Amino acid sequence: MVRLLDEARLFQEYPDEREPYTIVIPPPNVTGVLHMGHMLNNTIQDVLVRRARMLGKNACWVPGTDHASIATEAKVVAKLKKRGYRERDPFQGKIHGTCMGWTNKHGGIILEQLKKLGASCDWDRTLFTMDDKRYDSVIKVFVDLYNKGLIYRGVRMVNWDPQARTAVSDEEVYFTEEQSKLYYVTV
Repeated sequence: MVRLLDEARLFQEYPDEREPYTIVIPPPNVTGVLHMGHMLNNTIQDVLVRRARMLGKNACWVPGTDHASIATEAKVVAKLKKRGYRERDPFQGKIHGTCMGWTNKHGGIILEQLKKLGASCDWDRTLFTMDDKRYDSVIKVFVDLYNKGLIYRGVRMVNWDPQARTAVSDEEVYFTEEQSKLYYVTV
C-alpha cells in the first residue's frame, strides 16, 4: 500500500494560480522513531493540509528530518569506542563519516512510519537539515541574526556534556537536585 501511494505521487504540488498553502514538518530527529508527540503534531498538520486542499488551495506538506547531531554523535562515539578507538580527537573525521552512515541507515525510520500511516506529504521534497543547501542557509541566518544583535554570545550557565564536549538543551537533561559547589572560570 505504501509503495502504491508513493509511486502514485498523489500529494505533489507545483506553483500555479491557486493560493499557496505550505507546511514544513518540524524535523524529527533522524535517529528516532515515531512517538505519540510526533503523531499528534503530524496528525494536526495533515488535517490542516487536507482541509486546505478541500478549500482549493495549492497545498504542499514538505517532510524533513533533523540531524540530531549531539545524540547521533554520542551513539557513534560509543560505537567507535567498541571497535577500539579510545581517544576522541584523533578520529574526529571518522566520527563525521560514521555519523553520516548512521544517518543514512536510520534516517528514514520516522518518515517511513508516516508513509505507512498515510501522511499526505510530498515525499519527493523530503529535506535533511545537514544537506549542503540547508546547512549553508542555517549558518547564513545565524550570522545575520548575530550581526543584527538578535542572538548573542555571553557568559551563561549551560548544561555541559563532558563526553560529547558540548552544551546541550534543557530538553536533553535529566534534572536532579544535588548539594554541590559552583565553580567559576574567568578569562
